[in-house]
Amino acid sequence: MQKWLITGVSTGLGRALAQAVLDAGHVVVGTVRSPEDLRAFEELEPGRAHGRLLDVTDDEAVPRVFAEVEKNVGPLDVVVANAGYGLEGVFEETPLAEVRRQFEVNVFGAVSTLQAALPAMRERRRGHLMAVSSMGGLMPVPGMSAYAGSKFALEGILWSLGKEVEQFGVHVTAIEPGSFRTDWAGRSMTRAERSVDDYDTLFGPIRERRQAASGNQLGNPAKAAEAIVHIASLERPPAHLVLGSDALRLVTAAREAMDEEIRAWDALSRTTDFPEGAQL
Repeated sequence: MQKWLITGVSTGLGRALAQAVLDAGHVVVGTVRSPEDLRAFEELEPGRAHGRLLDVTDDEAVPRVFAEVEKNVGPLDVVVANAGYGLEGVFEETPLAEVRRQFEVNVFGAVSTLQAALPAMRERRRGHLMAVSSMGGLMPVPGMSAYAGSKFALEGILWSLGKEVEQFGVHVTAIEPGSFRTDWAGRSMTRAERSVDDYDTLFGPIRERRQAASGNQLGNPAKAAEAIVHIASLERPPAHLVLGSDALRLVTAAREAMDEEIRAWDALSRTTDFPEGAQL
């Protein structure tokens, strides 16, 4: 039986993951933002579902909660930094304060969570750190620059972290979902106000399609949760887990386009070296 901690379990993928972990017979500590959500979460499985009130942007509260959980619930085997939200808006129209808030939650909230979990895992020489990124962390689209930026940043942090801690037997996985049937694109989405008409032709249809698709997405959160639970049982879990056929298609196309561009400018890239080579 494993002990998991998952941030943001009141709705969406976090809730589906918590349910899947409980269904697999494990113990889950889930963080929420309100007493009502805490009670609802603990009612899922009394005795194995432990709720904790936590704002992941509270730098002092996060390590305090982890210390309390390790003491009263037990050593954590898997920690998932799931809490986050989407910010939609054309770059020029998105207020800087909203961009900062997006990074505060999606990047620094995840970093705080993983940093709080890591010391105990390192000392035990085992554990699995995960964070929910997005296919948008590997293939940006118009109108999501702040969100994509936060997820690209998270991807880089996780990739580097994994190389640092593999020597201790600690695994790190970036979860990269496509479009799943949650409220991410609905009530959970923050949308910057439109103000520049020049973007109407490009962005208007994108926003309309996203709103129309909310609640009808291809991905099944329960199946995504099962996939995440599965990799937590593996001796060699992946560093990246893309979830959903739409994410596979779009991420693959984006990576192929980048590889093609790198090859196209290969000759120019090579002109920037000193002719005599590196001076060691």
